[in-house]
Amino acid sequence: MMTPTRWWWVRHAPVPDPEGRITGQLDLPCDTSDEELLAALAKQLPRNALLVESGMMRTSQTIAALEATGVPLVPSLVEPDLIEQDFGRWQGHGWAELTTAKDPDLPAFWAEPAYARPPAGESFADVVDRVRPVVNRLSAQYEGRDIIAVAHAGTIRAALAIALDIKASAALNFVVEPLSLTRIDAIAGVWRVQGVNWLAL
Repeated sequence: MMTPTRWWWVRHAPVPDPEGRITGQLDLPCDTSDEELLAALAKQLPRNALLVESGMMRTSQTIAALEATGVPLVPSLVEPDLIEQDFGRWQGHGWAELTTAKDPDLPAFWAEPAYARPPAGESFADVVDRVRPVVNRLSAQYEGRDIIAVAHAGTIRAALAIALDIKASAALNFVVEPLSLTRIDAIAGVWRVQGVNWLAL
């Protein structure tokens, strides 16, 4: 019997932003002060797993915080294509600000938020397209292994779109909270979603 490749998707710790700005690919630090939640999450993660991250500050800081709880993690493999969605010129601005300013590209985006591209950015469907080859490659290369992937809400929704073979627009309906765990297995090209947005506490 074949052993599944088990993906343990962890969303990074929260990025403090009381103004609710669009973060996207801005390389901002995260808040890893919730030691209780980090410790509870760390207990759920497998040992001797491949560790993958996007290479952004908030993923590397989350990994360091998990390690600080005492969980043994191997050095991480950086996969830049697991980075968050690029919101282009909208990054660093708030949705309310863009609405008040009557941004000319905003109506088209809200009409099709999964497929419309922000100015100088990428659509969520583009994210699915760039995440897919990474997931498929690592699933084949490390077949039968556990893979911990510390990534972003957009990346994890993309992984769910791939596993469930659903439209990008449907995958945007998933809630992926900071420091949540999403479990997806792959075996012989067949995907099984074990759980989405698990919170340790």
